[in-house]
Amino acid sequence: MKILIPIKQVPETNAVRMDEATGTMIREGVDAIINPLDLYALELGLRLRERAGGEVVALTMGPPRAIEALREAVAMGADHAVLLSDKAFAGSDTWATSLALAAAIRKLAPYDLIICGERATDGDTGQVGPGIAAWLDLPLISYVAGVSELTPRMIQARRLVEEGYEDLEMDLPGLITVVKEAAAPRLPTLRGKQRARRLNIPVWGPDDLGLTATQRGLVGSPTRVVKIFRPKISRQAHLVKAPDAAAAARAAQELAAWLASRHLLPAAAASRAGQEVGHG
Repeated sequence: MKILIPIKQVPETNAVRMDEATGTMIREGVDAIINPLDLYALELGLRLRERAGGEVVALTMGPPRAIEALREAVAMGADHAVLLSDKAFAGSDTWATSLALAAAIRKLAPYDLIICGERATDGDTGQVGPGIAAWLDLPLISYVAGVSELTPRMIQARRLVEEGYEDLEMDLPGLITVVKEAAAPRLPTLRGKQRARRLNIPVWGPDDLGLTATQRGLVGSPTRVVKIFRPKISRQAHLVKAPDAAAAARAAQELAAWLASRHLLPAAAASRAGQEVGHG
């Protein structure tokens, strides 16, 4: 069984910066890690390989240093890895990213199962996994919390929904996206790290994938960030001092009237508020 795991190298959450001119994320000069939610996908893929045999291939699209994420995936147990990297990919939105990854997956065919993390912590859209399935015309189960059965022809999975869980069966080849419940990620091993350092990881560009200039990067991205700005936080407060009972009654009436004006308190209750405080 051949299992493909698309992963993403993302900035540390507290190091995210945006280019206000282009509306894209600034990735240079910040620490980067494997998207935490992709680690659950990788671990599930490794467990399924241990159960059914075969191989696990990790792939990612990013700048040249994204190869570090692939080597970490190999150190954890992935058999092979592929990096999609070229300046022409810069600025790709979820549409262009899923298209490029789908083209790479076609090149890696035949395959049985694609496992993606639920979403990436930088974009937080959850669109790339389903996008890959759409480009490849594959069946999809999203928000998978566990796999109960896997054969060369089908997979049975438990899907997390708002009301609880759904048990679904899907023909293979297909794609699933997973949540944290799917599997707790293992740590890289020393032997795995040694193998990762020696492994020759191929780097594919747009020409290797057959992508034209209108299918990649900013040009191939229909999504546009019109404006990025830091919102100004403004707080307005009105302080009422109530040194005696009469002032407390007036303060209660004022607060009740404010709540009533916003339909948070019935008008009748507002009129009684000050009287009750005054009598108390």
